[in-house]
Amino acid sequence: MRTVQQEGVTLVGHAQSVTSVVFSPDGTLLASGSYDKTIRLWDVQSQTAIGVPLNDHNYSVASIAFSPDGACLASGSGDKTIILWDVKSQACIGSPLTGHNDWVTSVAFSPSGAILASGSGDKTIRLWHVHSQTAIGAPLVGHKQQVRCVLFSPDGVTLASGSHDKTIILWDIQSQTAIGVPLTGHDDWVTSVTFSPDGAVLASGSHDKCIKLWNVQSQTAIGVPLTGHAQWVTCVAFSPNGAVLASGSDDKTIRLWD
Repeated sequence: MRTVQQEGVTLVGHAQSVTSVVFSPDGTLLASGSYDKTIRLWDVQSQTAIGVPLNDHNYSVASIAFSPDGACLASGSGDKTIILWDVKSQACIGSPLTGHNDWVTSVAFSPSGAILASGSGDKTIRLWHVHSQTAIGAPLVGHKQQVRCVLFSPDGVTLASGSHDKTIILWDIQSQTAIGVPLTGHDDWVTSVTFSPDGAVLASGSHDKCIKLWNVQSQTAIGVPLTGHAQWVTCVAFSPNGAVLASGSDDKTIRLWD
């Protein structure tokens, strides 16, 4: 385990707290969402803002995600909607996606880019056809509190969701049903989930300051929780080869786990 704490380049432009940042698949762009209701696109090489802020949301932007081809950006907001944006023109695509009854806290594209998943404070997950911008089936119901994070497995077959109810649920995308029972073991909100590149392992970060690893097939915990952070774990991510897990925390540090 290593701790990383360094100063970096500062991109200035948002008027309030930044809630979400994500790189485009080709690494040339960075998108950021903020409580100021806007999304900004940044050129990574020149470290400058591209165009004007994307400002069609009526409330804070909580989550953003690029499509796998980088052509589309999805944003979820406290205004209960999801907006799809054309990255090249920076224009809103169609109308906002409506159906959630609370903040849209997390958005994620399937690996093919055909499906978008959204998690919400209304305790549900919704699936959307990206091309037609229509809902797929009924909301996925199973969590007892706010859904904090959603993420597709690398093969697109499974969706993982983490919640303030301290659990993770794995969902079968084809049948739109929960797989097995919720994964339990965290003592506080689940804030982030990530699959290993081969899809065999799921990592989860929590307000309990721990990271847990799960065997996706057996839905059982792997080893003991990873501890060391002094505050909430806010995000987790595997390296492309799956050998290293990174975790970010409210303690202002990033830890790397081998």
